[in-house]
Amino acid sequence: MTRADTALPLSDRESVYEEDLPALGRLRLIRVIPEADADLIYGWVREERARFWGMRDLSRDEVRDIYEFLDGLDTHHAYLMSVADTPAGIFQTYEPLEDPVAEAYEARPEDTGMHLLLAPATRPVRNFTPVLVAGLVRFLLSDPSKDRVVAEPDARNDKAIRRFQGCGFEPGSKVQLAEKEAQLVFLTRAKFESVES
Repeated sequence: MTRADTALPLSDRESVYEEDLPALGRLRLIRVIPEADADLIYGWVREERARFWGMRDLSRDEVRDIYEFLDGLDTHHAYLMSVADTPAGIFQTYEPLEDPVAEAYEARPEDTGMHLLLAPATRPVRNFTPVLVAGLVRFLLSDPSKDRVVAEPDARNDKAIRRFQGCGFEPGSKVQLAEKEAQLVFLTRAKFESVES
């Protein structure tokens, strides 16, 4: 990523993954550039609807600093999601064995983790979340060494848990992490492929 890329609109930035989603349009995953994207992300994480993301009380610079820290890791990645050339939210991936979550469950090398924050919708789109999540899971499982996706939404976030289950994830145990009680949810490659076929 060059310094010049920081001035580019999302539509002109390089993506790490692209896929045409049925009825939604082109999904693009674009690496977060912490300074360039801080205002956009800060606007999203300060909303009441994002309270479970845990950043509502942070300043814009503190949010930027978190993404600068993530940007320096080889095991954690942050992406802006663009759907039909519209910013759709934040998608973060991580290696569970290299994350504090590994202290709370029996993580395996074949696991891959995800966090998802949807941007506020200007208008509701039927089946948006399941179609989007299916695309994100295809991206995660494009790595043949991975066979299970794990997510750990806040245990109080019933809406997120229902959304994951609606996308085929199965609930695991509730675990205590440093910042929250989380509900583990899992989606195996086999289950995902059976739903896809």
